[in-house]
Amino acid sequence: MTRTLFNDGWSYRPAATAFHELASAGVDWQAIRLPHDALISVARQPGVEGGETSGYFPGGAFQYRRTLNLPDQVPGTRVWLDFDGVYRDAMVYVNNALAGQRASGYSRFNVRIDPYLKPGMDNEIRVDCRTHLDSRWYAGAGIYRDVHLVTKPAAHLAIDGVRVTTPDVDAERAVVMAAVTVDNTDLASKTLTVSVEVVDGSGRVVATSKAPITLLPTESGTVRRRLYVENPLRWSVDSPNLYQLRVELRDREEAIDGEVVPFGVRSIRIDPVHGLRINDEIVKLRGACIHADNGPLGMAAFARAEERKVAGLKVAGFNAVRSAHHPISSAFLDACDRLGMIVMDETFDVWTSPKTNDDYAVDFPQWWERDVEAMVAKDRNHPSVVFYSIGNEIPETGNEIAAAWSRRLAEKVRSLDDTRLVTNGVNAFVAMLDLVIPAMRERRRGEGQADGGVNALMAGFSEIAAMIQTSPEATNRTEESFAVLDVAGMNYAADRYELDRELFPDRVIVGTETWPTHIARNWALVVDNGHVIGDFTWTGWDYLGENGVGVVRYVDDFDVSAGGFATPYPGLTAYCGDIDITGFRRPVSYYREIVFGLRHDPYLAVRPPQHFDRELAVTTMWAWSDAIESWSWAGEEGRPVRIEVYSAADEVELLLDGRPVGRRAVGGELACRAVFELTYHPGELECVAYADGQPTGRASLRSAADRRVVVATPDRDMLDAEGGDLCFVDVALTDGTGIVHTGSDRAVRVRVAGPAVLQALGSANPITEETFCQPTHETYNGRALAIIRPTGAGEITVVVGADGFEPATCVLRAVQS
Repeated sequence: MTRTLFNDGWSYRPAATAFHELASAGVDWQAIRLPHDALISVARQPGVEGGETSGYFPGGAFQYRRTLNLPDQVPGTRVWLDFDGVYRDAMVYVNNALAGQRASGYSRFNVRIDPYLKPGMDNEIRVDCRTHLDSRWYAGAGIYRDVHLVTKPAAHLAIDGVRVTTPDVDAERAVVMAAVTVDNTDLASKTLTVSVEVVDGSGRVVATSKAPITLLPTESGTVRRRLYVENPLRWSVDSPNLYQLRVELRDREEAIDGEVVPFGVRSIRIDPVHGLRINDEIVKLRGACIHADNGPLGMAAFARAEERKVAGLKVAGFNAVRSAHHPISSAFLDACDRLGMIVMDETFDVWTSPKTNDDYAVDFPQWWERDVEAMVAKDRNHPSVVFYSIGNEIPETGNEIAAAWSRRLAEKVRSLDDTRLVTNGVNAFVAMLDLVIPAMRERRRGEGQADGGVNALMAGFSEIAAMIQTSPEATNRTEESFAVLDVAGMNYAADRYELDRELFPDRVIVGTETWPTHIARNWALVVDNGHVIGDFTWTGWDYLGENGVGVVRYVDDFDVSAGGFATPYPGLTAYCGDIDITGFRRPVSYYREIVFGLRHDPYLAVRPPQHFDRELAVTTMWAWSDAIESWSWAGEEGRPVRIEVYSAADEVELLLDGRPVGRRAVGGELACRAVFELTYHPGELECVAYADGQPTGRASLRSAADRRVVVATPDRDMLDAEGGDLCFVDVALTDGTGIVHTGSDRAVRVRVAGPAVLQALGSANPITEETFCQPTHETYNGRALAIIRPTGAGEITVVVGADGFEPATCVLRAVQS
């Protein structure tokens, strides 16, 4: 077998039919390299229907093409294109003949193309796709994940035909079960040999086995082998040890096919007393929900971008991610395996009840089984994948007839892989919309409030959440849907946790989606209750679309009632992540780290003094404060300012230029926080934390000096010239000592010389008209991010400038791998 990356040589354009081509001069094709988001470069528009969910990116239809010539193709060779994801309604053509299609924009799928190829000639591969009012967040468009070209002989290892499990593991040895499916598409019977070996991380073969298999023409069969690994190095979050299963298919003495599958040795156990145990150790999930986009890159799932996201979430204290609300990319799973991150991979956001005008609900009845099969086939050898989630906030979970879908999906998953845990992100509020929406609208009218639609209703959800989630009606309506699961996933239902310990003593619970403003309360419930295994906040990493979910807004900003919690155009991001779209940690991230018990020093954050007297509008439960880590507020001298100190200590003391200015107990309105009011003066602001009267940690902020220097910090300076590597360059407007001029935002200009391109440039600003596709972009709180993609081997020079600031230069080197 050969499996080669097939990302080069493509071009794309807005879709044009043959009739359109006849009537016009045609649309030019633009050369690109995959992965590629066709929508991220399209101009955003204030009048886009549903723009408050998509970031005001319009829909569109796009075409991709490239040529393929296989001059040395052996007769009988089978050829596939393996797509990790195309958004959406992909139609794959070979020489203008339809070879395959996929409705879902998130499913991995393969298309056999050899029947349509002309040997020794240039064959045109074309992929058509579209997006329009089909998502509740920014979903992009195009071939946004990797594509591979797979070639195999007539008798071969089946696509996704190698499965590895470790059903029996202890410290002395592990049983490794290998199930290898072989397809014989030849017209003659074949007797073949399947050889398997387990290789450890150092390259040492630690177990081997082989067996013959005889297949009649067009028959498939499975070889199963038990291998035994002594003293296994087990996979866990803290020690992500990996092995490889190397499989070889031989026809007599000739090796005709082979595959290498990474896997991990680990065990999973769960019960309502100990909760989740991995390798017999209790694990509490410090979870983050994440969407699939990569900020300035749009939906393009570059392997390096996916790896950076996983690494950033882990540094921030998370040990688990929930893929919201669709199957995550293969590249992301690979990174979770290597770095040690537990994954809850999710199937669907909708089943049969639509949430937008043109979403997957119309395709679900026809495609759901194939899409579940695709996700499990992609996931089942990844040790990081511990949970399959069969849905998110599905209205059908509250209907006893439609809840039968829960059972169908759960059993389908188990039939494909019974080694993982099945859950579902159930929201009783959504499951009872037929009762809740009329009641909430009546309540709002009784209070003289405007009817702002579902968004407005959800903005007030927290006020009645406990009543809805713990009501007997919610208990009864969701009982069957929860009963089919291994773990009851609950969205915004922390009030049920302790109640269900009494009502359903065999129920194990995970908070599949929770308010970021309830971090301390939720984590205490996780720690204090064995049957509650973890908490997944919304969200770990900020994302495009669902504009303004977490934006702190003031009464004079805009008419909040007009669109619920959504920011009007030019709203761009949700702005509810612990980490912003550029990968920079926001203050809430450090607060969470303190609550988790992973950080012992206090953390200082300051609310902008220019907002001190402004009236705060009603904000959503996804919105943290607008404090930032800065004591640089030029022009605000002498004005009052609020300071937030996060700490798990008993008390905290503030000092300004070494002089005590206040001491306060931690807690009150919000656990692990103290709020001070001071008058702003430049200098050094310091905080000392005390427990039992003794200092336990400190933090400080200094005002920026007058000097103005751009600092450009690449995440690394050696890049792979091949394979679509990336370099992320953090840009900051500083005083030359590392202190950021947070109040001096301006446009930064990026120039790239050498074998590379500026793939994207952006900031974390949640409300902006700027694009990520230009070499100039304004900073946000003094920061921006430039993303460089090498196009060949050699030295790359990146120069970043800004008016009034000394420029920065960094030198990178791309080398052949």
